[in-house]
Amino acid sequence: MHSQPAAAAEDRQVTDAPSLADQVYDRLLNRIVKDEYPLNGRLPAEPALARSFGVSRPVLRTALARLREDGIVTARRGSGNYVTRRPDRRVGNLVPLGSITDIQRCYEFRVDLEGAAAGWAAQRRTDADMVAIDAAFDLLDHPHDQGMGVDADLLLHLSMARATKNPFFASVLESLSVQIQFGVQLSRSLTLMDAPERRALVQAEHRAIVEAIRARDQGAATRAMRHHITAARNRMFEGQP
Repeated sequence: MHSQPAAAAEDRQVTDAPSLADQVYDRLLNRIVKDEYPLNGRLPAEPALARSFGVSRPVLRTALARLREDGIVTARRGSGNYVTRRPDRRVGNLVPLGSITDIQRCYEFRVDLEGAAAGWAAQRRTDADMVAIDAAFDLLDHPHDQGMGVDADLLLHLSMARATKNPFFASVLESLSVQIQFGVQLSRSLTLMDAPERRALVQAEHRAIVEAIRARDQGAATRAMRHHITAARNRMFEGQP
């Protein structure tokens, strides 16, 4: 399911070996996922962590800074570092844990890009655009298999971007299609493992965007898209961001 991104990750490793800080990040994240450092719990003090991993304090601090940027660890003045959220335990079975930062950054970029695109689509869409959006939504609502669901998800978002009548929105999404599909595959895989109510919630998020565009409600379309992409990102985690 993640052959292309996995292959890309392998290529990067061949030409650009992970730094010591990257290795410490991966090991810390693995311990957090395995509940060795529990949710809402305090990490060991920096000197003890540095000794545990056999690295210098600056290397450790670089790894901790990345965990803080990912919203997984929070520093409390005078108290230390605490685990505030962690990847869903199933994430490690679906993608390399080290790719979590890249996936999050892609979602962050999409929040702003596609939030704006949904607003412009609501303002400029034609009846023909609405037919294309509805067709993509129906395909996503009734996919024949999970792979088709990933393709239909991207098609829906592309159909909205095309409705903006600004070719830059669609061209950027198309250029990011591999990264977007990687994140969508992960999100859908986690959702399909959960109760049907969660799958219905995801589709309700899509429906809210579609209906706002249909109603030509620019503000509602922007808010619905931003909410959907933020929620998709947060579904990878347990605990509060």
